Amino acid sequence: MGDAFGLYLVLTDPVAGYEACAEAAVRCGVRYLQLRMKGAPRDAVLDTALRVRAITLGTDTLFIVNDDVTIAREVDADGVHLGQRDLPLDEARRVWPAPGKRFGLSTHDERQALLASRLSPDYIGVGPVFATPTKTVPDPVLGIERMAAIVRSSPVPAVAIGGIDGGNLAEVLRRGARNFCVVRAVNRRPDPETAIRELQFISRSG
Repeated sequence: MGDAFGLYLVLTDPVAGYEACAEAAVRCGVRYLQLRMKGAPRDAVLDTALRVRAITLGTDTLFIVNDDVTIAREVDADGVHLGQRDLPLDEARRVWPAPGKRFGLSTHDERQALLASRLSPDYIGVGPVFATPTKTVPDPVLGIERMAAIVRSSPVPAVAIGGIDGGNLAEVLRRGARNFCVVRAVNRRPDPETAIRELQFISRSG
């Protein structure tokens, strides 16, 4: 099951703005903060990544760029998160061989999780646990039972993801997840710090 760091926050069109959300994440001690701007022009992603990186630099919050290892390298992020249809992990490591960088992989079933773990990523995402509208072409829902089994058997840190919010987080944690990712539960809130602290309270209480 690996390292327990709790909340992993993905920033996608936050109503409070990217910088406000990043500042809230740093104040709350969020370990992982990922920038995901699917479909946005590269220049816009790069500009936002530079601004978010300036906020996380020198803090305990690790800044992760979704999908694009070249942008991650250009802004000197702490790591990159790769999907099943993105650049293969071994190639991403060759493109960005800087020491200490984090590489995460998305997985959507037992086979993908097993194959991913053999590549020794720093963590894997496991889901979607519940239905979620955050992806244009959503992956099939994994469900809480299968998520729990994958998390228990994973030799690397596993992050439950997909439709998780304050209403179902306690159940996700009860089923063995130590790390969880949220998107809408924070991005759709005008006060991201309050939203983050509510989730952290549930996590600590579980």
